[in-house]
Formats: sequence, C-alpha cells, structure tokens
Amino acid sequence: MNIPNLITVIRILLVPVLAIFLLEEQYGYALLIFIIAGVSDGLDGFLARLLKQKTRLGAILDPLADKALLITSYIILAVVGVIPQWLTVLVVSRDLIILAGFGILMLNNSKLQIEPTYTSKLTTVFQLITVVYFLGLEYLLSLLFLRDYLLIATASLTLLSCGQYLIIGFREFGKNQQNSQIS
Repeated sequence: MNIPNLITVIRILLVPVLAIFLLEEQYGYALLIFIIAGVSDGLDGFLARLLKQKTRLGAILDPLADKALLITSYIILAVVGVIPQWLTVLVVSRDLIILAGFGILMLNNSKLQIEPTYTSKLTTVFQLITVVYFLGLEYLLSLLFLRDYLLIATASLTLLSCGQYLIIGFREFGKNQQNSQIS
C-alpha cells in the first residue's frame, strides 16, 4: 500500500460520510466532504506520477472511488429532490451501460484497454460541477440562472459519452467476432 492508494482508500471511506450528510440534508457539510474528496482525487494522481507509484490497484480503486462518490451523490440528491431524477437516471445508466459493455467484452476475451476519452473526462467534470452547484446553491443563489444550462450540458455530455463508448464497444465486439470466425 503506497501513499496515493491510501489517499484513494480514504476517498472511498468518505463516501458513507457524504451519504449521511446528504440524507440529513446537511448540504454545507456534504459540499465540504465532496470538495475534500475531489481534491484528494487530484492529489493521489499527482503523487502517483510524482513518486512513480502508479499501481494496478490504484488504477482499479481510483475510478471506483470516483464512481462511488458520483453515483451516491446523484442517487441521494435525486431521492431528496435536489437534483432532477431524470438526470440521475442518465448518469447512473451511462455507468451501468459502460460496465455491462466492458463485462461483455471481457467475456468475449477482448484485449481492449479502456482509456477515458476526452468526452468522458469532460462529462465527469460537468457531473462533478453539477453536484457542487446543487450542494452549494444556497451559497450561490446569484448563479441560479445557470441551473438549466448546467443540466442540459451535463445531460448532453453524459449521452454523448455513453454513445461514444457504445461505438467503441461495438467496434471491438465486431473485431472479436471476425477474429473468432477466422481462427
């Protein structure tokens, strides 16, 4: 266990704390935990590169921590009525579709290395900004006019990213099918 992986594990342990604050509608504390988790996400990646401590475990734990944080936030905020439920369905469905596609490819002995696309990274940024926006809305009332624009941008990027991964997955699946017929 190295320092970057320890930071990632701590981020995972922050998810239940975040969930409690969200369920208790303590949005200021939830925002603080969310920001700490976000900063730790950047810090663990920075330290892994700086200290040359990139590991296979870190490559698995880091996106797991990110998804746990985002999905927990979206589901709870939708249930308590802070974020629109339709957006939560899009965000969670995208991740489930990507996970299912990856599973199907692995079952078909695909050698595809999943790398985040630029669109995927931008999607994650907008999903994070959306959570921060809604958690901090009481402090950002002057930015209320951005709500619909942010929702549309986040939803559009989520759909675009999902479509992009579906295309990548179908291409890879097609290649695997051709290779298995040739063999």
